Amino acid sequence: MGEAVRYDGGDCGHHLNKKSAILLQQWQQEGLLLSLCPEVSGGLPVPRPAAEIVDDKVVTQAGEDVSQAFRMGAEKALALCHQYQIQYAILKQGSPSCGNSLINDGSFSKTKVRGQGITARLLTAHHIQVFNETELLQLQILL
Repeated sequence: MGEAVRYDGGDCGHHLNKKSAILLQQWQQEGLLLSLCPEVSGGLPVPRPAAEIVDDKVVTQAGEDVSQAFRMGAEKALALCHQYQIQYAILKQGSPSCGNSLINDGSFSKTKVRGQGITARLLTAHHIQVFNETELLQLQILL
């Protein structure tokens, strides 16, 4: 199974518990996973500066507005969901793109607040159920 890569090139999955890691591996072997990073699909490189949602924009700590890349990546993720009739998405919690219930507060202090990232929000609005990496057992029940 390929590793999920963070914006800074780190491994997103290093903290998964054993059950979750086994589930992901099983689903990949069964052909149930379609891997996509909305941020990379939107044109952003890896590594890239950290970004957070600030007043409905996604900006880097240096103040660069990267909202367009985040929106483009979200649209591409939604298009793939429609193309392959995907009903469920597993996204990275805390991400300004993928966070499904928690995101950083925009202060770059790593403080989490309730909210959804750009892709999670768009998929949810189109009736695609979004789960994060800590909710895989809940998703397993639906499959």
